[in-house]
Amino acid sequence: MAVNKITAQEFDAEVLKSDKPVLVDFYADWCGPCKMVAPIVDEISNESDAYKVCKLNVDDAQDIAARYGVMSIPTLIVFKDGEVSQKTVGVQSKQMIQNMLA
Repeated sequence: MAVNKITAQEFDAEVLKSDKPVLVDFYADWCGPCKMVAPIVDEISNESDAYKVCKLNVDDAQDIAARYGVMSIPTLIVFKDGEVSQKTVGVQSKQMIQNMLA
């Protein structure tokens, strides 16, 4: 399953109401570190159907970024049953991100 770019309007349905864990990549198009982590997130999205992977542009969804305390990007948050399960800030290794989903 590929990465799903979502909007603020889709966030609740795609993330909070998902029956699977969801990794959300909070990013911005102008962010260099976000571009570094994007290929890793893309790889992970294609490795399993046990979870979903979404990307949310913080410039277009500032209210949601604020709701989850996203102050720096990239921020990766794993949601399980509508709640924050894991959160990390900055470029992470593939292994670290996979461990968040385990």
